[in-house]
Amino acid sequence: MRTLALIAVLLATPALAQSRPDPKQAELNQMLDALALAPTPEIAARIEARISAAWAEQGGPTAAMMMAHGLRNLHEGATDDAVADLDSVLVLEPDLPEAFVRRGAARYGAGDINGALRDLQAALAREPRQFEALKLLSHLAEAQGNARAALDAWRQLLAIDPRTEDAQKRLAELTKQVEGEES
Repeated sequence: MRTLALIAVLLATPALAQSRPDPKQAELNQMLDALALAPTPEIAARIEARISAAWAEQGGPTAAMMMAHGLRNLHEGATDDAVADLDSVLVLEPDLPEAFVRRGAARYGAGDINGALRDLQAALAREPRQFEALKLLSHLAEAQGNARAALDAWRQLLAIDPRTEDAQKRLAELTKQVEGEES
């Protein structure tokens, strides 16, 4: 009887371990909930920064260092180098949404619109609340003349981050563009 009880405990242990929530994911979920309730754009921006930092740290220290290098290259206008750096991150961490967003930004900067779109879609497939991907997707769609897609992405963003910078102004502009197209 003791043997059966021991086997039952041993078999249940992996299931119990899997059902425990990841503390980092729980904290991230709390920050995303707080972002949706932020009372001002300034507070929202601070929460956005904390969430972005948490997303960047999900891949571990090596990936974070490589992403920082890629972002530095992107800010310096070395988009090809930034794409290469972020390719390396994704070799290490193929499911890291933040790396897809940053590589999407680098590809967009390099003029690779299709590559940027693929990366942003990959990021959103892995983390549908990735607000930076939605921002970039909205701007990219607008740059391509697709106001409807830009508005759709912006509305998805506002469901997550209603106080994002210029939220209502951009919503009004995009809505006017779409309504003007449909008239």
